[in-house]
Amino acid sequence: MNALERRAVSALALLYSFRMLGLFMVLPLLALYATDLEGATPALIGLALGIYGLSQALLQIPLGWLSDRVGRKPVIVGGLLLFALGSLVAGLADSVQGVIAGRALQGAGAIAGTVMALVADLTRDEQRTKAMAIVGASIGLAFTLALILGPLVAAWGGLSAVFLLTVALALLGIVIVLGLIPGPGAAAAAREEPVSGSLRRSLGEPELLRLNAGVFVLHFVLTASFLVIPGLLESGLGLPRERHWEAYLAAVLLSLLGVVVLMRRAERGGRPRQAFATGIGLLLLALGLLAELPRPLAICAGLWLFFVGFNYLEATLPSLVSKAVFAGGRGTAMGIYSTCQFLGAFAGGAVGGLIVQRYGGSVLLLTCLGLVVAWLLLALPRLASVADAAAGGELSRP
Repeated sequence: MNALERRAVSALALLYSFRMLGLFMVLPLLALYATDLEGATPALIGLALGIYGLSQALLQIPLGWLSDRVGRKPVIVGGLLLFALGSLVAGLADSVQGVIAGRALQGAGAIAGTVMALVADLTRDEQRTKAMAIVGASIGLAFTLALILGPLVAAWGGLSAVFLLTVALALLGIVIVLGLIPGPGAAAAAREEPVSGSLRRSLGEPELLRLNAGVFVLHFVLTASFLVIPGLLESGLGLPRERHWEAYLAAVLLSLLGVVVLMRRAERGGRPRQAFATGIGLLLLALGLLAELPRPLAICAGLWLFFVGFNYLEATLPSLVSKAVFAGGRGTAMGIYSTCQFLGAFAGGAVGGLIVQRYGGSVLLLTCLGLVVAWLLLALPRLASVADAAAGGELSRP
């Protein structure tokens, strides 16, 4: 990467991680702290956890379209202001309905697709996959930090303190946009010309469909699981809520070893699809352990495997999308990808809360396991074609 690309990608990765840190911090907290709010039920807590995903999903493509016409930076700044306002509303709420309203307003700042489009604008073709991978890795880092920082802040000032910290993170994001990211002239010079029919083509491309379905399942599982995991830490491990960060810190730090192994297998071993399938398999194993064996050792092992699988898949998916998309359709494809990502988060919270209320946490984890099995089966045809191509290459050698 040249100096402009390094500056742009570093600033955009920092911006993305700040914003996702604010969203992720409530994941390990709402199932515990929202029970103290007026009107709280498992279904409404699940809705509060996932509602931001619905407004995100509804607005990703419209705001991406707007960014093509008025510029990326104005849309990103406006989205961060909405995100800050929603965080303030949620932080001042004393009822679960107020938190739901604030979370929905947070999601209205739907800038994920626009940020990824700006990454593409400011990088050359040969550097774009690396740039997408860096931004994807920043999301995994934000997730890791949020699981540790969220419980610590909540132990000090409750759920409202977490939302008020999110306001500060959003305002810092605006400073990054205005002060560190290169101006719109550089972006306009590098921007790819759109092609007609890109929306229809993006929706009909089999490889993109598989990746979009995958990110939907991944974020459904993430959001739904955190309706259950905090309770397992309390009941299964005997950890009070103010010490949950210790379990998350240990599991996440150990998970880095697994992520490194998968990345080495994908990059140096030349087996990216097999490593991807392994990440999905680790999620399956984790969910099975958490659902069927809620004993201390199984909970610890399940938590570790969950973070290995999630962090690897979350960092890898954007890079795979950037490789699969056709020329001139990157902005549209990233908008659809982000929409599916946030629809998964909404469905995981809303549907997961209903399942917990009616059938319990174990049934929810088994539901997640079934969805991950379906994802793996959806990916198998592509994996088989890659294996066949590799075998054909071996046979054709003299």
